[in-house]
Amino acid sequence: MAPQIEDGPAVGTHAEANPGARMSPEERIASLTAGLHAALEEAIESPARWQVLLDASATLWRYSGGNVALLMMQMAQRGTDEPSLVAGYKEWARHGRTVLRGEHALWIIAPRTASMQELRLPDGQRKLLPLSQAAPPDAVATGKKSVVTGWRGQAVFDVSQTEGMPLLVPRAGQQSDVDVDELWRSLTEVAGQHAFKLDVSRSQYGLTSGFTDFAERRIHVGAWMNPEERVAVLAHELGHVLLHGPEDRVGQLYGSSMDHRGLAEVEAESVAYTVLRAHGIDRSARSASYLAGWADAVISAEKDLRHDALDSRVPASRVDIAKSVLGRVTAATKGILAVSDPPGFGGKVAMIEADRRVVDVPTYAGVPGPGASMRGPELAGP
Repeated sequence: MAPQIEDGPAVGTHAEANPGARMSPEERIASLTAGLHAALEEAIESPARWQVLLDASATLWRYSGGNVALLMMQMAQRGTDEPSLVAGYKEWARHGRTVLRGEHALWIIAPRTASMQELRLPDGQRKLLPLSQAAPPDAVATGKKSVVTGWRGQAVFDVSQTEGMPLLVPRAGQQSDVDVDELWRSLTEVAGQHAFKLDVSRSQYGLTSGFTDFAERRIHVGAWMNPEERVAVLAHELGHVLLHGPEDRVGQLYGSSMDHRGLAEVEAESVAYTVLRAHGIDRSARSASYLAGWADAVISAEKDLRHDALDSRVPASRVDIAKSVLGRVTAATKGILAVSDPPGFGGKVAMIEADRRVVDVPTYAGVPGPGASMRGPELAGP
């Protein structure tokens, strides 16, 4: 089915549509995809850009990595700050804020979904049918399921493009008081959810600070480190747990052979870096050696996978690998942060009602509300 454009303001409304946005749905998706590929090419050429993507992903962690890259690219083209909280025109209105006159929409790629009936056939196989289609007489209905049927461009606006109800918008990395013990407990919970036990001991394995044993389903973390370092190592090992298990086909390519060890380590450290930054811990200096090898690891994987790939589903081009890594890293990060629950909204305005916490150094959008202090917050809106 053809993609659709939804939730964008019409020409002549309070926020005028971008003249360059007058495209067919197919052209919109093609343009967004081309922009994403360009952003990933740039990230491959400059490892520093990969770290910038991770920084933005720590703030917008409820969004996919591809959409984070698209939002960053469009904000940079306009010479404005990085996005911090984005929503559609109508969604902002529901939260008491209005898009400023003359602002142009940012565009992300969103799935088109359809509700399908799930059936169990006599031979035990399962089948999905549109709700409007009659089920075979010998099939048993087992429920409904939402499935992706295509893709559409969706217009959104950053909080800096809006005005109205005062809103505290914390950015990742701005928290000054981080409860490391609580973060450790939540990361331990993530390990338990994946049936991994945690061992903290003074024994070393290959002179490493931590390692993951998939056969025994254990994560080992060195006891000689301080609490923050132990948290960072545990987050790194959780990256391996979520991405590099023996049952994961792409994870095997990236992490189960020595040829791809470099890319697996970049993935795991990218997860750790993003998780910690979302909680206000900046590991830039300590993660530098891992993340600096990002470009070389992608290029090396491209060379090897080009010869080893057995089917079209395996990423083969440099951009395909970068897109795969970004998607995997942000998906793993989202799974961890959904449990560890960092301050902020993860970039989605819909989370505001569920999270009204005030952080130490928020970004402030709008005029001061009752009791609000302008010392500390960064002015992020008109």
